[in-house]
Amino acid sequence: MASAPAPSAARLYRPNRFVSLPAELDPDTYDTSPEKRRAEAERLAIRSQLKRQYLLQLNNPSPPAVIEDPALIRWAYAKSQNVYPTFRPTPKTSFLGAAYALGPLLFWIAVLKAHRDYKEKRIQEATICPKTRSQILSFPEEEYFQ
Repeated sequence: MASAPAPSAARLYRPNRFVSLPAELDPDTYDTSPEKRRAEAERLAIRSQLKRQYLLQLNNPSPPAVIEDPALIRWAYAKSQNVYPTFRPTPKTSFLGAAYALGPLLFWIAVLKAHRDYKEKRIQEATICPKTRSQILSFPEEEYFQ
């Protein structure tokens, strides 16, 4: 009696949580919906139009001084001018925003507090002469408004 043919690798494959699904067995690569295919075709058409426009400028017998790459211009615009629609708040960006906003403020509060405590300690230990102490403790109005 002849044995049955060995099953293919696709039939023997069982999903594993430690290993990702191979591209050949991934349903997203071979089983696309009509909407996905339509969106893919639109993106391909836009890319081919941009490429054609660039190649026409590049192969022009009397080329302009600067050849503009429309894809590069769109990319630069998306990176510099159009940041907020593509911004994704994450814990890292939230932490960096708080650090840049509160970091300098907290730093200067700590520096000024340490300096004030140092002056107060010197006053308490009486290592500052009386004239300097009066200048530190009060504003001598009579010297400035005469």
